[in-house]
Amino acid sequence: MSRSQPELHLVAAARPNLPKLAALWHALAEDGPRGLRPVLLHTGQHHDPALFGGHLADLGLPAPEIALGIGGGTHAELTGRSMIAAEAAWRARRPALVVVAGDVDGSLAAALAARKLGLPVAHLEAGLRCDDADMPEEINRRAIDAIATLLWAPDEASAARLLAEGHPPARLRAVGNAMVDTLLRNLPAARARPLPEGLSPGAYGIVTLHRAANVDDPAAFARLLRGLEQAAALLPLVWPLHPRPRARLAAHGLEVPAGIRLLPPLSYLDFLGLLARARLVASDSGGVQEEATALDLPCLTLRPSTERPVTLESGSSRLVPPESLADAVRQVQAGAWPHARPIPLWDGQAGARMVAHLAEFLGLAL
Repeated sequence: MSRSQPELHLVAAARPNLPKLAALWHALAEDGPRGLRPVLLHTGQHHDPALFGGHLADLGLPAPEIALGIGGGTHAELTGRSMIAAEAAWRARRPALVVVAGDVDGSLAAALAARKLGLPVAHLEAGLRCDDADMPEEINRRAIDAIATLLWAPDEASAARLLAEGHPPARLRAVGNAMVDTLLRNLPAARARPLPEGLSPGAYGIVTLHRAANVDDPAAFARLLRGLEQAAALLPLVWPLHPRPRARLAAHGLEVPAGIRLLPPLSYLDFLGLLARARLVASDSGGVQEEATALDLPCLTLRPSTERPVTLESGSSRLVPPESLADAVRQVQAGAWPHARPIPLWDGQAGARMVAHLAEFLGLAL
């Protein structure tokens, strides 16, 4: 495609953004507006190959055409430096519209920089709320929604929340869950991946932890580890260890309990394959909550609240405090955990709905 065509810049800051953007990327490639060129922009917030670069091939995404190279630092430092770099990039190369996904600092920085340049912004995954005003991600998602031009909600309840907050109906759509689009597209390939040596389908659980509230505070992290130790006595657990908890374990002088097998960070397909054949997952990740719900996998959500209450309403995800982890594992093993009820719009068509709204807003023919 010609560089003279209008460009749509898809901003990827961190690993969780990629599966969401992949749904839109593939929908644009397969049935997008004529004359609109998608461009992947990486802010650099996640720059480790294990957390970012290795996922691109799995998701069928190209290497980012624009790389800002901004990573590390405090929330304010990362947001500020990312804003400056994004502004410079868009002064040199102005897109027709910017898409930001999720609620990380790089997404907020890109949204702010774009709107201050008069560029329209679409927020992919709008309307999520956990009502914890001190959580950095909650601050970011509310701020992005407040300034975004187009708001793409993953479910009807999130869209209704945006309407109640006063957003114009024409600017928002309940498009469905982009993570589910990507999961359904890649599930056969993920199931074909070999499991780590020694694991059998249905005979292990998965742990993922990365949120500051869980791992930055030594006492909170220690409580979680005690709960995981009790759970691991009932079911072997594997933990693909994110760099943040790895660093915090060392800094706090904590040790991983017996019965928990550590794995390196996994590629998208390897992790999805691991998740699809697990007995359960214990996680503080919003994306894993969604994936587990789509897979009808019991999800022990290691948080006091969630911005994805639709997964709780579906039934297979529950908020579980550390001291109740072992009891939750026993319920799963006894068959007393409910199955997930289908969620409307989580049907693999979120990308197509986003493309339709884009074409309508930009006045382009499909």
